[in-house]
Amino acid sequence: MSEQSVETSVIEDNEYRRQRLANLAELEKRGYRGYGGAYPRTARLAEIHADFVEGREVRAAGRVMAIRHMGKSLFAHLQDGSGKFQIYLKKDILGDEAYESFRFVDLGDQIGAEGVLFKTRTGEPTIQVRSWTLLAKSLRIPPEKWHGLQDVETRYRRRYLDLMANPDVVERFVKRAAILREIRAFLDGRGFLEVETPMIQPLAGGAAARPFETYYNALNARMFLRIAPELYLKRLLVGGFDRVYELNRNFRNEGLDRSHNPEFTMLEVYAAYGDLRTVQVLVQELILHVAQCVVGGWTVGPPERPIDLTPPWREVPYADLIREVAGADWDTLEVAAARLRAQGMGLDIPEDWDKSAITHEIYEKLVEKTLRTPTFVTRLPSVLIPLARRCDDDPNVVDVFELVIDGREIAPGYSELNDPLEQRRRFEAQADGDASKVDEDFLLALEHGMPPAGGMGLGVDRLVMLLTGADSIRDVILFPQMKEKGG
Repeated sequence: MSEQSVETSVIEDNEYRRQRLANLAELEKRGYRGYGGAYPRTARLAEIHADFVEGREVRAAGRVMAIRHMGKSLFAHLQDGSGKFQIYLKKDILGDEAYESFRFVDLGDQIGAEGVLFKTRTGEPTIQVRSWTLLAKSLRIPPEKWHGLQDVETRYRRRYLDLMANPDVVERFVKRAAILREIRAFLDGRGFLEVETPMIQPLAGGAAARPFETYYNALNARMFLRIAPELYLKRLLVGGFDRVYELNRNFRNEGLDRSHNPEFTMLEVYAAYGDLRTVQVLVQELILHVAQCVVGGWTVGPPERPIDLTPPWREVPYADLIREVAGADWDTLEVAAARLRAQGMGLDIPEDWDKSAITHEIYEKLVEKTLRTPTFVTRLPSVLIPLARRCDDDPNVVDVFELVIDGREIAPGYSELNDPLEQRRRFEAQADGDASKVDEDFLLALEHGMPPAGGMGLGVDRLVMLLTGADSIRDVILFPQMKEKGG
């Protein structure tokens, strides 16, 4: 919006607010409380519609979304969390005072209405109102004044307005709740136990990411918001739980973009006595189950670029994908030659990067985003994943997959490393001499014997994006992180 239009909107908003305050004062003078108490309902609006019986008496409540005056009668639409329903107010039924008082009801007000169900001449189910109650006066103009609230930043910052104005947004978050419900149902049905592990941790482990720091006054200790629950879930494998999962919130003090938010939802699953293949089958069956239950099939994404999830899903080694893009001789190149080739492919490569860093930049910038149909990328370099088991036939790669769909990593899965001596070596190499970054308590747990296991993480927000066709992670998080205005 231009500076002039912003100023105009503020002025108009202030004028509407003054008028609504005047309407509130008039209603209170007429005996209507501006902000009432509880209003018991017969049912929600969608349920009243589903169980419609002409002549039945009902009590309903909701936000006034439309008013259509017709002389001595009027129609209005109420909306609650389940849907909309029409109400009809007639002067000779309500009485002069109640009918005239409704003239001071504004769009956006919350009201209760008691009356009888009937159908109009056009066949629309309607409540003929015998009495109405003001439940909450809206002092601000509703989103319709902004043409359905199309401004993206306003939609994210004031999600409550987005939900009021855009039914498709409501439906997306209803589907998100259904996705979470089906994830739980699927895993519970296969004998997995849902658990909870700490969000505030003395060490931020389980992934390579920058954590948020805080301070715990009672313990006089620096603490971290978790970047992953992995190390605590593996402690549970040591303790004897052999199938566990957690739907958790993770926090990473990193950038914002279309597929990253610093606070996000992950599913992590661990199956004792399994391996990579165990969780590879599991994640495919899980996603297909959720898609079928929530979307109604295996074709997902936006209509203009649908994605077919029908199995079998492609499986390809990481190195093969690199060679397809960077050349069949990539593995034989020295660092200097690899840097020149990558730069020639349009990549910005710092001088201090080694061959593995250059290779992974090629993967992230030139390979991953091209993988639209479900693809398991396997056998990644061991330097990238310190918590996975090395492949028996090649210690330079680990027994992992990254499931990529629509150009985004949806789920990584591992054959988990359960050797405490090897884990210590990797932790120490990762810590680069800083002993405080080595999780000694986790290593102690491993020394008690963790069974071989398959582990898998699933980005829930990205799965919701995939199944609902959303283009940005902010579209599937109710209150996404935003930069300060003017920042």
